[in-house]
Amino acid sequence: MPAEQGGNPIPDRSRPTGYREVGENRYREQVGFHYDEIVVGTVIEHRPGRTVTEMDNVLMSMLSMNAAPLHIDGAYAARSRWGRPLVSSLVTLSIVGGMTARSTSGRAIANLGWDRIRLSHPVFVGDTLYAESEVIAKRLSATRPGEGIVSCRTTGIKATGEVVLTYERSFLVPTHESSTDDRTGY
Repeated sequence: MPAEQGGNPIPDRSRPTGYREVGENRYREQVGFHYDEIVVGTVIEHRPGRTVTEMDNVLMSMLSMNAAPLHIDGAYAARSRWGRPLVSSLVTLSIVGGMTARSTSGRAIANLGWDRIRLSHPVFVGDTLYAESEVIAKRLSATRPGEGIVSCRTTGIKATGEVVLTYERSFLVPTHESSTDDRTGY
């Protein structure tokens, strides 16, 4: 970054962000971060959002063998407290988890675990979901040189602002030094 002005770094706008220069006027799209680039306290707003469809709900319900009538039987669900089918929590978790993966763990070597998963409000077909992730911890691996463990707290939010899901996730990420970018064409 160029010199600071008033205590704030001035971004270099001559190069696109989120890309790596691989030749003259040639850039490669970047996925995620190396361990060295991750800063605890950083919050990432994930875009684009995703509108949940009936197909999402039925497909995931059948794929995961969750045949609960509340998710797949419209007549049954019409008589429930919700008055319509409730989107399976596996759909909500999958959509929110998927929309966060590219930026938080796009370079991950392994997903290490999910903790404190909470489903605070229902999701219905037609709801649009967004997400944000805060980096809550990071440390170099004690057993895997050149790799670090990163933990994020993710929040799934409806377009209305209602929080529908929260969880913490940890994953293993390479340092710049141990990156396979050049060998793999990334």
